[in-house]
Amino acid sequence: MAKIEGFRVKNFRALRDVTIGKLSNLQQARPLTPMTAVIGKNGVGKSSLFDAFGFLADCLRLGVEEACDARGRGGFDRIRSQGQTGPIEFDVRYKESLNAQAITYSLAIELDATRRPFVQRETLDQAKAGWLLMLGEGLGVAWKGDNAGKGTHQEDRDPSLAAIIAAIWKEDRDKVEHVKMDDHRRLAVATLGALQEHPRIAEFRRFIEGWYLSYFTPNAARGLPLAGPQRHLNSHGDNLGNVVQFMEREHPGRFQSILDRIAGKIPGIDRIGCEKTIDNRLVLRFNDKGFTDPFYAGQVSDGTLKVFTYLLLLEDPTPPPFICIEEPENGLYHKLLETLAREFRRHATGANGGSQIFVTTHQPYFVDALEPDEVWVLEKGADGFSTIRRASDDPVVNAMVAEGLPLGGLWYSDYLDER
Repeated sequence: MAKIEGFRVKNFRALRDVTIGKLSNLQQARPLTPMTAVIGKNGVGKSSLFDAFGFLADCLRLGVEEACDARGRGGFDRIRSQGQTGPIEFDVRYKESLNAQAITYSLAIELDATRRPFVQRETLDQAKAGWLLMLGEGLGVAWKGDNAGKGTHQEDRDPSLAAIIAAIWKEDRDKVEHVKMDDHRRLAVATLGALQEHPRIAEFRRFIEGWYLSYFTPNAARGLPLAGPQRHLNSHGDNLGNVVQFMEREHPGRFQSILDRIAGKIPGIDRIGCEKTIDNRLVLRFNDKGFTDPFYAGQVSDGTLKVFTYLLLLEDPTPPPFICIEEPENGLYHKLLETLAREFRRHATGANGGSQIFVTTHQPYFVDALEPDEVWVLEKGADGFSTIRRASDDPVVNAMVAEGLPLGGLWYSDYLDER
């Protein structure tokens, strides 16, 4: 399953220039781990980092102008870092499989003469092989088939992208396809990624489309949607009943074992089952220890429903490649947090290659279950913009964790603060 090795965002709210993981072969940095947590105080930019992933996914799905306005973002001028004049930029380095060559996708979004956001630059670069896609202001080239061009790489990119594109078109016309985007506000990977002629671009498009960004709310999950099995949980969780229907119909034995296992991880819950209504809807039934009558999804606590939903998400028979969750601890009993963190890691590091998991949190109990290499500390600099560093970059922190001190406890005691 594809994994993100590095992610960079520039000029996005408080994230003037933030990089996590490894972005190029020239860097000494280590790639992101299968399980990654970003910690920090309130107001340091954790929500902005979570939304940076969501914004990039929305750009692919909706187009850059619509993405700027979606989810209450308020438009380009509201999300560009205060006082900055350059484009909003993203770099995503990922591998399609463990032994595959790394591929880097770069995107720059700027305002045009009418002050509407458009795609200023978009490239897809396969490390050590060359370019797969190169566009500047809607004009460029895409290599045909699985082969990549041998042009300039991300690490040593010529500032004049147009000159590079012109030279490639002149020298390798038989190997490339000329691209002219009719709509400068749509991503080329969204358009070309729908064509069989560009399988590698299509693979990247499917990767981003497969991301699961959780905007889960317990109230949404309490609803009774129209009957009909659905394979995957949606971002808000309001099709939880449909997913339960699918699992019970397609994987009944496995589903019951999942329910039994989940019930054992939620304090006070003795048994979880399903019950059909008169109009053929499926509702969740929670049997609490000490009570004869069951509770239903509309009656259980937010925390119980949230834990159940997250753990069911991890049991998806065809899980998403990337799961991003903002502050999963909200509403949860503190002793459940280590259990949840361990379940996330178990899934992310499973032998079958589960989803890569990225969370933001401000809860030390959750961090107690993590290793220094899995944790990134986000802080505000003196200029008001965010800075980030890996907890394992501090040898003192590594030594204390090696001696048995929990990482969350060290954070609570201010050992992870900049010194």
